[in-house]
Amino acid sequence: MELVGAHKAALSAIDSKASESENGSTVSKENGDMSNSNGIEQKDGDKVLQNGKEEETGGPQGQLVQEEEREKGRVGFSVYWQYLTTAYGGALAPLAVLAHSMFQILQIGSNYWMAWATPVSADEEPPVPPMTLIAVYVVLAVASSLCILGRSTILAAIAYKTATLLFNKMHMSIFRAPMSFFDSTPSGRILNRASTDQSAVDQQIPYQLGATAFSIIQLLGIIAVMSQVAWQVFIVFIPVIAISIWYQQYYIPAARELSRLIGVCKAPVIQHFAETISGTSTIRSFDQQPRFKETSMKLTDAYSRPKFHTAGAMEWLCVRLDFFSSITFAFSLFFLISFPGIDPSLAGLAVTYGLNLNMIQAWVIWNICNLENKIISVERILHYISIPSEPPLVIEESKPDPSWPSHGEVVIDGLQVRYAPHLPLVLRGLTCTITSVLDSDMVLLLSHGLIEEYDTPARLLENKSSSFA
Repeated sequence: MELVGAHKAALSAIDSKASESENGSTVSKENGDMSNSNGIEQKDGDKVLQNGKEEETGGPQGQLVQEEEREKGRVGFSVYWQYLTTAYGGALAPLAVLAHSMFQILQIGSNYWMAWATPVSADEEPPVPPMTLIAVYVVLAVASSLCILGRSTILAAIAYKTATLLFNKMHMSIFRAPMSFFDSTPSGRILNRASTDQSAVDQQIPYQLGATAFSIIQLLGIIAVMSQVAWQVFIVFIPVIAISIWYQQYYIPAARELSRLIGVCKAPVIQHFAETISGTSTIRSFDQQPRFKETSMKLTDAYSRPKFHTAGAMEWLCVRLDFFSSITFAFSLFFLISFPGIDPSLAGLAVTYGLNLNMIQAWVIWNICNLENKIISVERILHYISIPSEPPLVIEESKPDPSWPSHGEVVIDGLQVRYAPHLPLVLRGLTCTITSVLDSDMVLLLSHGLIEEYDTPARLLENKSSSFA
């Protein structure tokens, strides 16, 4: 009866505290120190007095399930670094960058070779025989293909290993989380990270990261070619790049927060759908299909709203980047035509690369923005990887004697238990002795205020301070 009374008293305290928070009621100082019937005194709205000591309860009072947390501001460099170094300590990432750099050099070399060795007209004598021209070009093309093969293989190995390790770590962290985590975390949040975020880590983030690095390398290669043929292009190119970066910095904060909001808004959709499926027979028996359908539509609209704004923000950025890219290409053509003394073959090569510059300039900015939006999935998975774990299955210094228990008696001294760190204590200094004879392979658990027997030991609640014998 003592256990049942303590449980009911704690729940009454939680309910009273929740109603006070919702109604916005306050306790006036003129009324003196007001205590409820359970001996829990309200102090400063966020504290409770238990056993003569003030304790912070924090967060929405009386709520076991809290609002889902999300980061704010820029994605930290540590998130990128942890992702890059998860697989093989990051040893393969420089090899992928090196392979693409070699590919870019060979591509530029092959284009230079064709521009230099091909005669401008039929009357002009070629600088090298046709077979030499073709043979050198084939060698350069085969070497470029091998670099692309190596780059793709390394990138696929990094993607597979990183996704596997992150999933296994999150899986282990969730399964080793304390029971209070599952009481306060809806299953939809866990499924959201294990499905949507993990899918992004599997299929999108590694290739988006590779595309960002490779497009930057390609942009540097184009800049090198253009500087050799028509350096005057940089008179326009540098200001355009500065303006594009300014637009990117203007776009990123809103897009980043929208991406985080998408992740938060998807969990309720999954949770509501799972609960609806599991309770279909009950919903139909009470003829509540319209209500659940309306709730599902509202949750879907709340999830679609930030996705729509994300797409609109991306189009806003792309329109401006395409406009500045067109300006850069137009000025490139103007400089190539206006300045005499440029070799026609090299001018044609410069026009080709200038056309690529038109796309790569916008492609680099877009990739950087999209990467920061996608890397938020890694940030969310790392948050679950860092969930505080319950104590080890075996604690050597607290391991009982092999002969324990010698007889069926349990002595509990000063047991203090709370459902969550921000909630009041459910049990405050409970001391009792259970003398009933129990089997040695059975354990006692507190379930809804009652002592129950279970065949498998488990820990549903963490005790604050107590001793068992």
